[in-house]
Amino acid sequence: MNHLVAIVGPTGVGKSQLAVCLAQAFNGEIVNADSRQVYRFMDIGTAKPAPEQLCQAPHHLIGVINPAEDFSLAQYQRMAKQAVNGIIGRDKLPLLVGGSGLYVWAVLEGWGIPKVKPNPELRRRLEEKALKMGTEQLYRELEAVDPQAASRVDQQNVRRVIRALEVYHGGGRPSSQPSKEAPAYDILIIGLTLDREELYRRIDARIDEMVKRGLVEEVSRLLAMGYSPELPAMSVIGYRQIGMYLREELGLEAAVQQIKFESHRFVRQQYNWFGLKDDRIRWFDVGGKVYRQIEGLVASFIGRGKMEETRGLAW
Repeated sequence: MNHLVAIVGPTGVGKSQLAVCLAQAFNGEIVNADSRQVYRFMDIGTAKPAPEQLCQAPHHLIGVINPAEDFSLAQYQRMAKQAVNGIIGRDKLPLLVGGSGLYVWAVLEGWGIPKVKPNPELRRRLEEKALKMGTEQLYRELEAVDPQAASRVDQQNVRRVIRALEVYHGGGRPSSQPSKEAPAYDILIIGLTLDREELYRRIDARIDEMVKRGLVEEVSRLLAMGYSPELPAMSVIGYRQIGMYLREELGLEAAVQQIKFESHRFVRQQYNWFGLKDDRIRWFDVGGKVYRQIEGLVASFIGRGKMEETRGLAW
């Protein structure tokens, strides 16, 4: 078996649940492609798979670094390739699952990551500028020098914006134009989508549930462990706003509304990475009953005539 199935799409659409079902049906293992779920101690706000899902199928690259550690795209790509090759070596089906476009396409397209070393002094200056003038100003600078990268980088992800500028100023290839070497896998890309209003409704309900499950307590615990709110990991959606609430810069209701707003904006960003007109992606609208269609597609892709009975979660 030399096949790789990727499951992509916006946040909250059901990628993790589908991945577990397919892993059970096809003797698969799941490789995380969500840039937030690589962090330890950040479980609720990153929507990591539930404990029962983690038990139902092997998962890789979830909770592998501490929030204060640097973690580059090149590191992720290397670890993901190792995980995929290990799964194939065990004669199992690797499932690359997530909504972080940089992570997904770096693996699927075999990106040559620009070999521009970190520039601590430049990073310090850019970080200071972001603090004094706001992330938007930094993002505008990226738009001016690398507009394609700017259209794909999350404006609020200071670390990604700074890294893109660092690559540009270091003389590397613009981050929107990586060299590519196709990996030696047969690849099937499954995209999940949903009517935008219904997707936003699901996201909002999930955020409300995160707060009920203890998101505020999770952020408070991270701060108590010494993780600064200035860390890139602590600036992602959810953690940034709850941090502002804990510093009494926002009320809880306002913080939650900001999380919802930023999550909706992030969905629009994800569709820039995973276009509905991209003919490499087989799209399925999860508003209907599509699991059997997806299961049949995967069975045909890997050349399995008879599918195993699906166990575990209904999807």
